[in-house]
Amino acid sequence: MSNLFKAFLDLLPDRPLLVGTVLSVANSIARVELPGGGMVQAHGQATAGQRVFVRDGQIEGLAPGLPVEIIEI
Repeated sequence: MSNLFKAFLDLLPDRPLLVGTVLSVANSIARVELPGGGMVQAHGQATAGQRVFVRDGQIEGLAPGLPVEIIEI
């Protein structure tokens, strides 16, 4: 017998991995600006000016300082 709850969870999309620049940090909550101009708040260790990976409100690590190209479809 298969697990119906696991089958249901497999239908849901994965949380996206975002990249952005930290604008400010207060009480381990970073305010991160995304390339499109959006803002998110994330928990984790970072300093202002760093580029970070963010997923589901958590900073997952530092992002490389590569140029970002936005393509609208």
